[in-house]
Amino acid sequence: MQDEFNHYLTKNRVNISMELVTAVLGDHGQRPKDDYAVVTAVTELGHGKPKFYSTPEVIAFCRKWRLPTNHVWLFSTRESAFSFFAAYDALCEEGTATPVCKALDEVADISVPGSKDHAIVQGEILEGLVARMVSRESSVQMEEVLRNFSQTPLDGVDCDLGPTLREICAPDRLDEMQKIKAILENVGSSMYPDHFDWSGNDGLDAQSRKAGESVVAEFLQAHPTDYATKKLQETIRLMKQMKPSFFPAAFKCYGNYQKVDSLSNDKYYKMVIHVHDDSVFKRYRQEMKKNQGLWPLYRGFFIDVNLFKANNKKAAELSKESNILLNSIEGSLDSSSSAKDGLADEDSNLMIKLKFLPYKIRTFLIRNGLSAIFKDNRSDYSNYYVRKMESWGTSESKLKELCILLNKWATYIRGKYDDESLSSSIYLTVENLERKYLSEAEPFLEQYAKSSPANLALVRAADDMVQTEKFLAILDAQRDEDDDFQPECGAVPSCRTASLDVVSKTEGLIVFFPGIPGCAKSALCNEILKMPGGLGDNRPLHSLEGDRTKGKYWQKVAAEQKNKSFRIILADKNAPNKDVWQQIEDMCRTTNAAAVPIIPDSEGTDTNPFSLEALAVFMFRVLKRVNHPGNLGKDSPNAGNVLLKFYKLYDGKIRREFENELYERFGSLVKMPLLKPDRAPLPGDVKSILDEGLGLSSLHGVKRGRGKPSNGSDVSEEWKQWEERLREILFGYEDYLKSIQVPFDVALKEVVEQLKAVAKGDIKTPDTAKQRFGNIIFAAVKLSQADILGLLRKVAEKDTDVSNFLNGIKLENNLNKVHITLAHKGAHGVAAVASYAVYQNQEVPVSFNALFYNDKMAALEAQLGIVNGETIVSRNDWPHCTIWTAAGVGPKKANTLPQLVSEGKAKRVPIGPPITISGVLDFY
Repeated sequence: MQDEFNHYLTKNRVNISMELVTAVLGDHGQRPKDDYAVVTAVTELGHGKPKFYSTPEVIAFCRKWRLPTNHVWLFSTRESAFSFFAAYDALCEEGTATPVCKALDEVADISVPGSKDHAIVQGEILEGLVARMVSRESSVQMEEVLRNFSQTPLDGVDCDLGPTLREICAPDRLDEMQKIKAILENVGSSMYPDHFDWSGNDGLDAQSRKAGESVVAEFLQAHPTDYATKKLQETIRLMKQMKPSFFPAAFKCYGNYQKVDSLSNDKYYKMVIHVHDDSVFKRYRQEMKKNQGLWPLYRGFFIDVNLFKANNKKAAELSKESNILLNSIEGSLDSSSSAKDGLADEDSNLMIKLKFLPYKIRTFLIRNGLSAIFKDNRSDYSNYYVRKMESWGTSESKLKELCILLNKWATYIRGKYDDESLSSSIYLTVENLERKYLSEAEPFLEQYAKSSPANLALVRAADDMVQTEKFLAILDAQRDEDDDFQPECGAVPSCRTASLDVVSKTEGLIVFFPGIPGCAKSALCNEILKMPGGLGDNRPLHSLEGDRTKGKYWQKVAAEQKNKSFRIILADKNAPNKDVWQQIEDMCRTTNAAAVPIIPDSEGTDTNPFSLEALAVFMFRVLKRVNHPGNLGKDSPNAGNVLLKFYKLYDGKIRREFENELYERFGSLVKMPLLKPDRAPLPGDVKSILDEGLGLSSLHGVKRGRGKPSNGSDVSEEWKQWEERLREILFGYEDYLKSIQVPFDVALKEVVEQLKAVAKGDIKTPDTAKQRFGNIIFAAVKLSQADILGLLRKVAEKDTDVSNFLNGIKLENNLNKVHITLAHKGAHGVAAVASYAVYQNQEVPVSFNALFYNDKMAALEAQLGIVNGETIVSRNDWPHCTIWTAAGVGPKKANTLPQLVSEGKAKRVPIGPPITISGVLDFY
């Protein structure tokens, strides 16, 4: 069957992408119990645009050829799709394989089990889920596939297949080529008929075995003989033309020895392209909007490159023939490029990764934090893990628990491996420790879990120490819905040893400006220095102006901060890139200071955190300067060019990315108001002159890098003409440019208020910070205190006993959390809670028809109304809202009131006619 399969792949130009789950390549998440692989994608190259198989087609293909697949769930209705995301929110901070699969099985419209059970081959620690947009027909196609292709056992399950991957890659095999050869020799002759096909002649020199950048250059210059080659050249050419920091990717080429012919001058290579950073995809999508013909970019490419030699006559013939073929293909593709099934290409490529906290604890907080643990400054690690959890939106309760766990982990691992032992051994390095960190982490986590049920629930042990059912029981026992009713998250706990979120009065503070000349930083610093009492504490203020400071500015700031750490430094200089931000972070570590960035508030563009309106205002301000100490003002012949260079330094980041990165690095962010929200749009002339300048910058290859752009007067004639027209246009629109700016005194007041909050430690998360979704516990209809008080007054007016009862209790203290529980995760399950997602944030009418009370508690009997034609039904046997409980009585006890009434231990007062008020359905 293997030979038949190989022939099929070659004939149909099919590529199979698989994920290898193994302990051989280093630890992450949980060391799998067995090494295995699963198919993640199947692609047909064909003779046009690559066709990626739909999920039903992947399942059919894998079942036909007996290939392993992952578990797949299909959500084909609005209700099930909403429920899926709610289920993830309910499990994101505690999800492991068994409860996640169980919940998704319950909310999905179709569930297709994987050929390998994650809990059996991998274990309970689950990395996450991938959600993908699919066409409307997917459910019909999937049902047909499941009818036609049954799940068959994989061949060889009970057979002796030779040594395992772990045995092949045993520690004594230190040479990588030895490992590769041993693996290939064990897969059989169908895949490995000849050692030369994979490794070439051992006598070949290193240069011929591994080709370099020259092959990529030669490939880009060659004439394509088919459509796929042409489109691939377009993608690679774009990536190579961009600045490496914009498109970080690796291009490697190796000799393709399977096609080597000693009698031919043709060249055969295997090209590997690996995109290193997720940000590349966002930038590439922006390019795709400009060039609709670009093919999508993927994380990795494995390509056979055949470079054919031809004489001039033959080359001309091939070129003519291939051009005709390419034009024909492009024409046919253009004519059939309409969106299929109403799903646009951009939507069909949309995928979302949803990871679970138990995995992230082990991989991102423990493994990836090892280098920070072994740094000189002990606060590096706590700063690292708090920022990580903040960026994830981790709930406050979980963040507090994990701070304790991770501090103990750092103490444990540092105690076992001190700096001297790590530096003195060539085998024991931080890198090697990261590869096999689970050998240390799992025993530590196991001991930590045994110390209390709460720790056990937090750690979610990866081994068989505790069963999943026991985990869920522990969690359920800990939860009380009233304790969980906290829809608004409070401030982040101060877990770091030297927290950047809470600035101690014994520490320094560095205020800096990731901005552009003309952003009013110097004016701001001067006004702050004049303020009596400074920023409201007893720390002195000191400003260091960049234009008047000789030498390396940021080294001067570091020296100033080190000499007098107990003060606030205003770093009056633009800090436009990551190199500067890293220097500031280093200052904070070495001097125990905190830092806060001040940025002009601007919407930004698709590729830059600052809008063209902001750029126009900055340029206008600079061109109005007189006697500027840095010679960047009215008399500077190339002031516009200089500002364009600064503007370009920020290219490649949208506004939210820019603000998020600053917040994650420094724990706080101050925004300086710049433009009025009700302003008129940017005039066409102003936009045109700015666009022209940006075009000139790209045309003349403006260097985007470190250092301050030169203020010299060596400007080309083209630039001179542009500078003259820039001044003419901006000054012509002077009234407009003044009218759209927020008055300086207003901006100053807002910035000072924010800075005082930073200095006091009362830092609020900026709007840009990722929302804290927490961990959904239950669904409820929240009611307003005023509505419930009004209802009770009406009841009390008709019943003296009720009036006396209400007057004798402190009702207002209980009504700030009044709600009707619809479903609770502990009592009803994740799927039950998630089923209300389709109604989230909608108003629900609620009719109250009776008051139940005794000397320990009181509740209103409720009947839920209709939303979007559907009656909202509570999973509780008795829908109600608890309005009061005596000291020491939990809100859950109110569920017993109907029984107590039947026993004569409580009263029921009918409300006639029933009173209807509205509440909002949400998760808590």
